[in-house]
Amino acid sequence: MSNIKLENVRLLDPVEKIDLITTVYLKNGKRVESLEHIDESIDAQGKWLMPTMVDLCARVREPGQQQHGTLKSEGKAARENGILHVITPPDSKPIVQDNGALIHGLIEKAWTDGQFHLHIIGAQTQGLMGKQPANMAALKKGGCTAVSNANASFEDDDVVIRTLEYAAGLGLTVVFYPEEAQIAKDGCVHEGFIASRQGLPMIPAIAETIAIAKYLIMIEATGVRAHFGLISSGKSIELIEAAKAKGLPVTADVAMHQLHLTESLIDGFNSLAHVRPPLRSEQDKQQLRLAVKSGVIDAICTHHEPLSSSAKMMPFAETLPGISAFDTYVALGVQLVKEGLFEPLEWVEKVTIAPAQVANMLERWQAEKGWVLVDPDLQWTLEKKSILSSGKNTPLLNQTLTGKVVQTFLI
Repeated sequence: MSNIKLENVRLLDPVEKIDLITTVYLKNGKRVESLEHIDESIDAQGKWLMPTMVDLCARVREPGQQQHGTLKSEGKAARENGILHVITPPDSKPIVQDNGALIHGLIEKAWTDGQFHLHIIGAQTQGLMGKQPANMAALKKGGCTAVSNANASFEDDDVVIRTLEYAAGLGLTVVFYPEEAQIAKDGCVHEGFIASRQGLPMIPAIAETIAIAKYLIMIEATGVRAHFGLISSGKSIELIEAAKAKGLPVTADVAMHQLHLTESLIDGFNSLAHVRPPLRSEQDKQQLRLAVKSGVIDAICTHHEPLSSSAKMMPFAETLPGISAFDTYVALGVQLVKEGLFEPLEWVEKVTIAPAQVANMLERWQAEKGWVLVDPDLQWTLEKKSILSSGKNTPLLNQTLTGKVVQTFLI
């Protein structure tokens, strides 16, 4: 906790729409106009100062899966990479997210152990079994602003409609990770030439688009506010764009790795590229990029899923899906800027204020956001020993990346 002067820094403030090389004063992590005394003066020439980030989808594994990661390890990885608010789906094991009291305790533990703000999406159905609505009133009382059935399927569409009506009555957002189970079945990779050549079971893009189309009809009928997470298909964008044009209360996000990586990485049965939804085609990647740029997709998330080394050592189809993403998030964002997709402030908006708005936590984020100093030209090699997360499962291992958080200033 100190008074800091940053000179020659490029201030990227999405709240005030500022993109300016200037001198910034921070008092205990808050930006102020001036300081009576200065504890530390930093020449930040060439560096960017941006708010801490909000992640709409990350799994921190605890409780129940500590072999892959803990609140302490993943909290440290998130915080030191500039992510202060982490939103997690309701599918930890054992599932505690259909109990408001337990949710409150887990949120407190995240701050105590990992010094990060954990936000838990409540279970949409009891135990995520897809049969009966969860006690959403208790979930809301416990602090949840959204519910989801995560990757679990529903027994039938009537259950979906009843849960949407229930959520709408309570003012809760419903988060969908869209995938039609009957089409995806036991698939693990994108339907295409590479998967066919390797004989791997496939998940066609239509599994996602059919689910979105069906849910959009239900959203319109019930009036519930809905968010589509982890969009991976270019065809899905058309449906979301049409829904927004129609005035439906719908938002969407995409994982950062879907904006960079494609199905080509699964060649040679590279299990580090096994993620769900799967890495798709080059055309899908380009369409996703344009959708984020235009605002059809509102925000970018990490989709961080740390896994132990043994989880990726079986035959490809039997490995657990997931990519450890906290440690590469900023570098991949900087790459989007350097490739000309975004101006720096545009990228900052997609990982800060936009996800905060989607998550209904804009005021809270503004009150406690803190600041992050990024060196956009710092080149570094991603090695297992340099990854702060317990999960070293990333197809970017041993690659040279550019851009990194070099200092955080938290409130």
